[in-house]
Amino acid sequence: MRSPPTSRYLLCTVGSVYIKSKEAPAKDILKDLVEMCRGVQHPTRGLFLRSYLAQITRDKLPDLGSEYEGEGDTVMDAVDFVLQNFTEMNKLWVRMQHHGPVRLKEKLEKERSELRDLVGKNLHVLSQIEGVDLEMYKDVVLPRVLEQVVNCKDEIAQYYLMDCIIQVFPDEYHLQTLETLLGACPQLQPAVDVKTVLSRLMDRLSNYADSSPEVLPDFLQVEAFAKLSSAIGKVIDAQIDMPVVGAISLYVSLLTFTLRVHPDRLDYVDQVLGACVKKLSGKAKLEDSKATKQVVALLSAPLEKYTDIVTVLTLSNYPRVMDHLDAETNKIMAKIIIESIMKNDTCVSTADKVEVLFELIKGLIKDLDETATDELDEEDFKEEQNSVARLIHMLYNDEPEEMLKIICTVRKHIMAGGPKRITFTVPPLVFSALKLVRRLQGQDGDMAGEEVPATPKKIFQLMNETIEALSSVPSSELALRLYLQCAEAANDCDLEPIAYEFFTQAFVLYEEEVADSKAQVTAIHLIIGTLQKMTVFGVENRDTLTHKATGYSAKLLKKPDQCRAVYACSHLFWVDDQDGIKDGERVLLCLKRSLRIANAAQQQANVTRGSSGPVTLFVEILNKYLYFFEKGNPQITPGAIQSLIELIKTEMQSDTTTPDSASDAFFTSTLRYVQFQRQKGGLMGEKYNPIKEVA
Repeated sequence: MRSPPTSRYLLCTVGSVYIKSKEAPAKDILKDLVEMCRGVQHPTRGLFLRSYLAQITRDKLPDLGSEYEGEGDTVMDAVDFVLQNFTEMNKLWVRMQHHGPVRLKEKLEKERSELRDLVGKNLHVLSQIEGVDLEMYKDVVLPRVLEQVVNCKDEIAQYYLMDCIIQVFPDEYHLQTLETLLGACPQLQPAVDVKTVLSRLMDRLSNYADSSPEVLPDFLQVEAFAKLSSAIGKVIDAQIDMPVVGAISLYVSLLTFTLRVHPDRLDYVDQVLGACVKKLSGKAKLEDSKATKQVVALLSAPLEKYTDIVTVLTLSNYPRVMDHLDAETNKIMAKIIIESIMKNDTCVSTADKVEVLFELIKGLIKDLDETATDELDEEDFKEEQNSVARLIHMLYNDEPEEMLKIICTVRKHIMAGGPKRITFTVPPLVFSALKLVRRLQGQDGDMAGEEVPATPKKIFQLMNETIEALSSVPSSELALRLYLQCAEAANDCDLEPIAYEFFTQAFVLYEEEVADSKAQVTAIHLIIGTLQKMTVFGVENRDTLTHKATGYSAKLLKKPDQCRAVYACSHLFWVDDQDGIKDGERVLLCLKRSLRIANAAQQQANVTRGSSGPVTLFVEILNKYLYFFEKGNPQITPGAIQSLIELIKTEMQSDTTTPDSASDAFFTSTLRYVQFQRQKGGLMGEKYNPIKEVA
């Protein structure tokens, strides 16, 4: 007759006490108890009975240093007992899935999952046995446990037990038995989540390396990377139906392991990326959002680890992985790369590296698919292009020749970006080039040699072509500003013909492209301001340019704009810091002309609106008179200033003049200044003394 279930629990208890009494060898009693439990073949009852057996005997095993060791009882006996119990429990656990109708499969699987710890406790007991050293683990424990795991052919059991092995045994054991442990992975059922198992193993080993740096040589000695890489390859090959996202997530885990354990081995990092490229090759652009996220994680990991984009640029497979991303994700990755550069203040200093970098971020500098830039969100587009513009300022080399190569490389890429993009990217390129020009001031560019060195002339020629492309977009106002910046730089390099050419281009743009009246006002003031600072021009060239500037000033649409531009031109004929340009007569001509225009503006306003408007223009001209008077222009006399003051007073008292508090305050402040200068004494006081105080 079979004994009832409770009697078997009593027999286990009796056996435990019998071991404790030491009246018989522990191994014999343990063997009898294991055999006795075979009598219960019901999966659930058998599991609980064996679990009770494991629990009640765990402190009575003949372990190393245990009171039950000796007299024929060895550690191996304890290991055999636990392994045998584990094997039988696992068989019972696996059988649970067949112990009920098929319609209750989900319920049975849930019950099995709830009971899994009963089986796993055996492995925990094994890991706690002191006598299980590395040799015994390698030769006995791991092979027998893995044999049971593989042979059970149950996906739930295989996944759980593999995870148990990784979690309960020491890191050192895993490292030294890596090949054996990894060898079981391809033999697991296709439905087993091997990627999670391997990820946890690599994470465990990475933490081990982080906590104990002295063990790093052991990782190299056992060739951990090569074994993990090979195992992942075999798993992917074995599981034909594994989705792309699963394969990529395995490579993400391997790359994370590599970056933590072997950060100095860039060849390992590149090898992982190469394996990912191989997996993705022959497939269309990734459209699976989960797979795409994994690829972004794969590409982001080196950026986060090295913080130096220059290191990443040496990885030959990095751009090849990016090529498999769709256009939108390519942009996201490009922005991550630029953000990394800006965050870490990384300087990219060679043309070769810049070439690789711009290949990586090509999603931002040109269209990768048929999507037109017009379809993009305007704010997002501006943000993207501004990030590229900021990046250009991070490209620098102290060697002028290399810096010029960098500029040429950047130019090649951004000029292919289309009309909407170059308005953002050309300006920083021009300013980067001008920065180089100022480092090279004094070189004339006529040096002999097979390879023409970086010279201001050569750079200016390049910039002229670049800005010309911008002006044809059209983005004429921006192009005009850049031409003037280049003219100023050419002035500093004492290159008169080049400076003149840039001014010529600016005037041509003004004539042909700048049509908006407000834009014309801004442009003419920029031209006047830049021309005023030019010191390189001879008399003929300067006269030509100043004549053009004054002519265009008088042709502006609105009279007030004409007036202000014309009196601004007066500064072209009187420059303090340059000998020879102190033409008082032409200064006076400009000021008189501006007065006539101001008067015409008043009359025009009177005709059209019935009032002549405020006297602001007259007060502004008065201030110009005072400026040149103080600078010593002999043509500006106290009498002329006095007459202008009287004219303004008369205009202000006129019935047709529109009252304006701002104009009144401006004029009052100007008169106060005149009074202050008169009372100051000294040379300036004497100059101002003839000007009568006007109440």
